[in-house]
Amino acid sequence: MDSHRAAFVAEAEDGITDLNNALLALEADPEDTEAMDDVFRVAHTLKGNAAAMGYEDVSDFGHALEDLLDAVRQGDREVTPELMDLLFEGVDTVEAMVSEIADTGDVSTDPSDLESRLREMEEHGTVGGGDAGDTADNDSDESGLDDGAGSDAEEGVDTEDDADDVDAEGGTDDVSVPELPDSATALDDPVVYADVTVGEAAMAGVDAALVLQALDDQFGEYVTAPGPEALEDGEYEERFDAFVADADPAVVAEGIGALTQVESIATTLVGDGEAGEENAAVESDGDATAEAAAEATADAADADTDGDTDHTADANDEGTKDAEDDSSDSKSDSKSGDEIKSIRVDVDQVDELYGLVEQLVTSRIKLRRELEELNAQSDALDELDKLASSLQDTAMDMRLIPFSQVSDSFPRLVRDISRDLDKRIDFEIEGADVELDRTILTEMRDPLVHVLRNAVDHGIEPPEEREAAGKAPTGHVKLTAERERDHVIIEVADDGGGLDPDQLREKAVDEGVKSREAVEAMEDGEAYDLVFHPGFSTAEEVTDVSGRGVGMDVVRTTARDLDGSVSVESEPGEGTTVRFRLPVTVAIVKVMFVDVGGTEYGIPIKSIAEVARADDVEEVHGDEIVRHEDDLYPVIRLQERLADSGAAAAGSGVGDSTETDTTGGETAPATTDGGVTDEGMLVRIREETRQVALHCDAVLDQEEVVVKPLDGPLSGTPGLSGTAVLGDGDVVAVLDVVSL
Repeated sequence: MDSHRAAFVAEAEDGITDLNNALLALEADPEDTEAMDDVFRVAHTLKGNAAAMGYEDVSDFGHALEDLLDAVRQGDREVTPELMDLLFEGVDTVEAMVSEIADTGDVSTDPSDLESRLREMEEHGTVGGGDAGDTADNDSDESGLDDGAGSDAEEGVDTEDDADDVDAEGGTDDVSVPELPDSATALDDPVVYADVTVGEAAMAGVDAALVLQALDDQFGEYVTAPGPEALEDGEYEERFDAFVADADPAVVAEGIGALTQVESIATTLVGDGEAGEENAAVESDGDATAEAAAEATADAADADTDGDTDHTADANDEGTKDAEDDSSDSKSDSKSGDEIKSIRVDVDQVDELYGLVEQLVTSRIKLRRELEELNAQSDALDELDKLASSLQDTAMDMRLIPFSQVSDSFPRLVRDISRDLDKRIDFEIEGADVELDRTILTEMRDPLVHVLRNAVDHGIEPPEEREAAGKAPTGHVKLTAERERDHVIIEVADDGGGLDPDQLREKAVDEGVKSREAVEAMEDGEAYDLVFHPGFSTAEEVTDVSGRGVGMDVVRTTARDLDGSVSVESEPGEGTTVRFRLPVTVAIVKVMFVDVGGTEYGIPIKSIAEVARADDVEEVHGDEIVRHEDDLYPVIRLQERLADSGAAAAGSGVGDSTETDTTGGETAPATTDGGVTDEGMLVRIREETRQVALHCDAVLDQEEVVVKPLDGPLSGTPGLSGTAVLGDGDVVAVLDVVSL
C-alpha cells in the first residue's frame, strides 16, 4: 500500500469510529447540537478525503449520507430509530468500502440501493413513502466533490448571505502576487495565484499530497512553490503558493478550499492591474461573490455549510496576514522554530525494533556471564547495561497504545446488540487513555467483545423484568481500565440478574462437568469459575448473540497466554463483574532464578514481595504455613507441586539447568536474605497476586530475560508462563505463580 493510500485509510478508520460514537451521542440526545455538529463534520471530512483521493464511489455515497445529516441538522428531519438505523447502515457501508481500498486499492461494493434509501429518507422522512428520484439532482457533480450547494438551495439556505459573511471576515481584496517561478511563466492565461494555508498538521506531507491530487483532478496544469516533491516531503511552512493555468479565482477557491486539509485559501488573477482590479471588485461585492460561488459549484466543490472552512480568502487572524508580509529572514526564523512533533511508523518496523532489543538483552546477559566466569570487571559493561535498559524502555513504550484504540468501537457494538434484543442499556467507558502493549490489546479485543455480548444478552434483563424487580428499565454496563503498577485491570460490570452459585453447581452436575461431591465442596468463588469450563453455559436458550457455551474458556486461555488472569464476581439480582488482570508489556521481564531439585526456574520479580530462609515454617491442621505481620501464608513446596502438575517435566525438557550447589557452594550466590540454607528458601508472593510462599532449594540470581510463551504440547501447562533463553544458551522455565 502506497503512503498516500495508507494515510487515507488510517484517517478514514479513525473517522468511522468517531462517526459511530457521534451518532450514538446524537441518538441518546437528539437535541445535542454539539453531537450533531460532530456527526456532520466527520461525515464531511470522510467525503472530502475520499474525493481528494479519487474514490468517487465513496465520495458520492458520502454525499448522500451528508445530505441526510444536513436535513437533520436544519431541523427538516427528526431523529427517529428508523433514521438512525439507516445512518448506522451507511457508516457500515463506508467502512466496507474503506476496507476494500485498504486491501486492493479499489471499491467493489455497490451502495446504490442504500444510497437511494438515504435520498428517500431525506426527501420524505421515511423509506418507502414516495419517489426519491427528485433529490438525485443534488448529486450532480461528476467530480464527487460537490458538497450539496443544490441541497442548500432546497433547504432555503441563503447563499448570498453566506458570501457576505465570508467577505466580512476577510476577503481577497489585497492579495499580493509573489514573483512567478520560472516554470509558471509558460502557463496558459488566465493564471490564478492561490495562497494555500494548511496550518499545523501531524502529516504535512500527506495533507499537501491530497491538495496536489485535487489540483491534478480539477485543473490540470499548475505550478507550486515549493515544488511537488518538497511539498510531499512536508518541506513547507504551513502554507505554500500555487499558480493554476486557465482558471477562475472563485473556482480555485471553492475547489481547493473544500478540502478538509486546507485551513484557508486566498486567490487572485495574475496579470496587469486591470485584471487585478476586476478580480478585487468581484471579491468585495457580496452579490458577485455569491454568483461566482454558485457557478463554481457546477464544476468544483461546494461551500462548507457548517462554516468550518472559508473557501474564499480567509484571514483567520492578523498573525497569518502579518506572516505573509514578513521578510524572507523572518520566514527563515519561523521555519527554524517549527518542529515535527510526531511521525507515523509502520507496526512491522516497531516489532522489528523490539525484536532487535530482545536480542540485545540476550547478548548482554551472555556477555555478563562470560565476564563473571573470568572474574573480570568492566565499567563499559555497566554503561552498556544502562544504555540497553534505556533503549528497552523506549522500545517498549513505543508499543504501548491507549485502550481507546479497542474500546472506541464497543459503544456501537453494545447499541446494536441491545437493539436486536429489545433492551435498553446505558454503556459507560472509563480509563480509555490507559496504555497497554499493542500485542496484548490486539489479543484481548475478541475476549472483551465476548464478555460484553454476555453482559448484554445474559446479564441485563428485559425492561419489563427489571421493572418487576424494582429496577430502572434501562440497564447499565460499565467497561473500566485502570493501571496498577505494571498491570492493567480491565473490568466489565453490569447491573443485571447476576449469577446464582447454586444454579451453577446444579448446571455443572447436569452437564457432567463436575460431580455432585465436587460442586458441594466448592466455595461460591470457585462455582463462578465454572463458567470458564469448555461447553458450560448458563443460557436457557441459544440466541444469535450467545449461549452456545463457546467462548468463556477461550477468554480464560487468552488471558493466561498473555501472562494474565480473569475472574468472575457476582451477586444474584445485583449484577456480575468480569475482571481481567493483564501485564502492561510482554516479553522482557526481570526474573529471580531459583533451584528446585536440581532444575533452575524463574519467578517474575514483579510477583515477589520477600525472600527469606525457610526456618519459620509451621504446620497447622496438617498444612504448612508461614506467618507475616499476623497474616498466614500457605507454603507451596515447588518440587512437589511442579511434579504433580507436570510442570517439572516441562521445565526439565526445555533445557539443561545451570549447575546448582544446594549446599551453599560458589555456583549458588548468596542473596540479601542469605542464599541457601539446609531448610531451603521461601519466596513470598505479593498479596495482591496470590497469598502464598513458594519453597525452593536455593535462590540463585536475578536478571532481565526475554520470555517466550509456551507452544505446542507444553502450551497451557499449569504453573508455567513461558521460557527464558539465557546468555549461555540454557532455556529456563518461568513460573506462573497464579496457576501453580
